[in-house]
Amino acid sequence: MSAAPFSKIEEMTTSPESAGTASSSAPRNNNASLLGSFFHRPGPLYLSAAILRLVFLLYGLWQDANSPVKYTDIDYLVFTDAARVVARGQSPYERETYRYTPILAWLLLPTAQTTGTPLLDAALFSSGKVLFAAADLVAGWLLERVLARAMDGAVARKYAAIWLLNPMVATISTRGSSEGLLGVLVMALLSAVMARRITLAGLLLGFGVHFKIYPFIYAPAIVWWMDRGKMGTPQQPSSKQHTPLLSKLFAFATLARLQLAITSLATFLALNLWMYTLYGPPFLNHTYLHHVTRIDHRHNFSPYNTQLYLTSAASSSSSSSGSLRIESVAFLPQLLLSCVMIPLAMAKRDLPSAMLAQTFAFVTFNKVCTSQVRQNLPHPFPFLIALSLPLSVWANYLLWYMVLLPLYLPRSSFLADKRTGVAALILWVAAQGLWLQQGYELEFLGRSSFLPGLWLASLGFFLVNCWILGVIIGDVGKQSKAAAAS
Repeated sequence: MSAAPFSKIEEMTTSPESAGTASSSAPRNNNASLLGSFFHRPGPLYLSAAILRLVFLLYGLWQDANSPVKYTDIDYLVFTDAARVVARGQSPYERETYRYTPILAWLLLPTAQTTGTPLLDAALFSSGKVLFAAADLVAGWLLERVLARAMDGAVARKYAAIWLLNPMVATISTRGSSEGLLGVLVMALLSAVMARRITLAGLLLGFGVHFKIYPFIYAPAIVWWMDRGKMGTPQQPSSKQHTPLLSKLFAFATLARLQLAITSLATFLALNLWMYTLYGPPFLNHTYLHHVTRIDHRHNFSPYNTQLYLTSAASSSSSSSGSLRIESVAFLPQLLLSCVMIPLAMAKRDLPSAMLAQTFAFVTFNKVCTSQVRQNLPHPFPFLIALSLPLSVWANYLLWYMVLLPLYLPRSSFLADKRTGVAALILWVAAQGLWLQQGYELEFLGRSSFLPGLWLASLGFFLVNCWILGVIIGDVGKQSKAAAAS
């Protein structure tokens, strides 16, 4: 590898000082060579990712046993409690606040087993975390496969490392969050679509929506992307017997699109019918209907936070109301943007980036972006925990689009223009820090910071995310214009 990127060749050969320059450039070359060899083969990358997660798992066991600040996510306790209920032959919805498909509780049934041996019992209890950590690795492998369709394998692994070697991703899965399973489903879905494996894509889409509702947003983008040109099917001649509108409808309803729609819908309905047969109305209420009228105003980064707080206060003081509540209609702008406008504008140009923008918009405009704060900790621990929330809790939502981020970054303004990338990072972190400071005032010090502090902080964070979303959408538009001009 040439040393020219690191120093001037002329200086190396014309002055005594050049010896020092040459010697200093050698370690840089060696470092670059070492880095290149690390990504040359998949083994070192995936071994490092597995070791990273093992270290976090072992550290989590130690922290849970020795610290008042528990490493394990509260959601993991909900999952494992539901698994124990299922192991007794009861419904997982007997466990209060379990809002997930029963399949998740089934997957964690090993955590409900006890042997009487503390070490083995701890291992069984942590088996769910191992499953989620392994899902991270599978999602990273699928991510690499999709990237490798457009670039060299070593380069693809470098971008996949953004997910695989990300300590935030590793922390979240080893704390017991199930988002890694969603990462597998989303990346498997995208991989199947890009490979034109429509039946498999339909099965994955139907299962993904059953498992956690939000992947339904990808259906419009995928359907819009699957035109005859992308699928390699000949264009059908328009019939003079049909009106222009009917001709367009017939042209749109390709065999591949119908196959995807039927397969995904059949999978989704079959799974839901099965679960309803087993667990009845509580399955529908807790898994789906709860999210329509959900009011979570605590630890909520959303700009709807203050309104939800006022709504919850009104709900507790009055049991009846004939007005249409904000929590029931807040999803309308969210769905309009993520399910209609972004797919129409981006899907045919760049499907992976469109899915990233959809997910980013869905999270940004969501009425609930909650975190979980332990309030039984002595001062000064609560403020330190609050400052760590971006890396631990709100990031559960962030992982929904983090797994798609490496697919967009190779052509992004954030890498092409370092100032834009650094500005986005600083603003994103600073906006969260401002919100967390206000949240700390409210939830730990008991000071009413709803107005104007918390509300303005929520708006600030929302606007920063909107700007980042605009950059993502703008990048795809620029790439499309550049491709058309070339």
